[in-house]
Amino acid sequence: MKTNSIPTTSYLHSSFGHPVLRSWSELNTNLTKESLIYPLFITDDANAVEEIKSLPDVYRYGVNKLEEVLTPLVRKGLKSVILFGVPKTAKKDNFGTSATSEANPVLPAIRLLRKKFSELLICCDVCLCAYTDHGHCGILKDGELENIASIQRLAEVAGTYALAGAHVVAPSDMMDGRILAIKNELIRIGKGSKTALMSYSAKFASSFYGPFRDAAESGVKGGGDRKCYQLPVGSRGLARRALQRDMAEGADMVMVKPGGPYLDIIRDGKVTGKLTRELCTNYPVAVYQVSGEYAMLWHGAKNGVFDLKVGVLESLTSFYRAGANVIITYYTPKILEWIDERNYPSKL
Repeated sequence: MKTNSIPTTSYLHSSFGHPVLRSWSELNTNLTKESLIYPLFITDDANAVEEIKSLPDVYRYGVNKLEEVLTPLVRKGLKSVILFGVPKTAKKDNFGTSATSEANPVLPAIRLLRKKFSELLICCDVCLCAYTDHGHCGILKDGELENIASIQRLAEVAGTYALAGAHVVAPSDMMDGRILAIKNELIRIGKGSKTALMSYSAKFASSFYGPFRDAAESGVKGGGDRKCYQLPVGSRGLARRALQRDMAEGADMVMVKPGGPYLDIIRDGKVTGKLTRELCTNYPVAVYQVSGEYAMLWHGAKNGVFDLKVGVLESLTSFYRAGANVIITYYTPKILEWIDERNYPSKL
């Protein structure tokens, strides 16, 4: 049988080809170390440790600093990271050319992590915004997004990460059809059953991304926005359609982003009944506690509004209660410590 004759929905092995991926299909409401993903910003200054003013206690790291930063966290039980490239010296253009070249700091980071931390699940954000000269998540033509060219380019980036050793590729661009394009590319390069595909399916055009764009230096140039491809904030129906579409195109798991303001979308994906079609019941659902959510909790606790640990854990409780299996959060290092504390409850 030819590889391309297998429907993308027939690929199950990519969903459980790593021990952490298997745990994502088994989770319930326990707060576990396996359910956490730690976001890392990787810059092309190999020895950098750069403060991000709008994202307190979060830093950009060069590849030479990763072992030092991650060794104590892995010893505490860190199981998964997601990498975001922050190229500063690479030339940026309309096509995000540097994303598939050695100028992309994510590529040496993948190889180092595979060598130094063999059991760590490595996820890679797939987008063009940090690599284009205009800051949009796709390729432009006459000032407008060229969808077909964009998804072809995104598939190339995802394939490059997979060949470098990424366990999971996670497209965050929100172009139409990119999941099918990426899945087909993974199949073409022999990674269809080996590299998992986690889609930012229900990603909203949110005001809570500000600190992230400072961290990744990926804002739209000239004061534009991404409202023509990220979901409108009130669009529950579009979110449901996006979840259904991405699963049909071959996603192994889906994501809702941001987290706290969109608990209803997470819940929609996990509840079935007379009024709700089954969406993600058989798929792990990830939620991204985004930079603005992180910053609100941090500043609230710093100003005495609430205790940081209590506030963060309450936010995690809401994610699990809504039905999330996996949580991407900048608080992962602290949560690893809290899980180990004797007085922390085993169940939320």
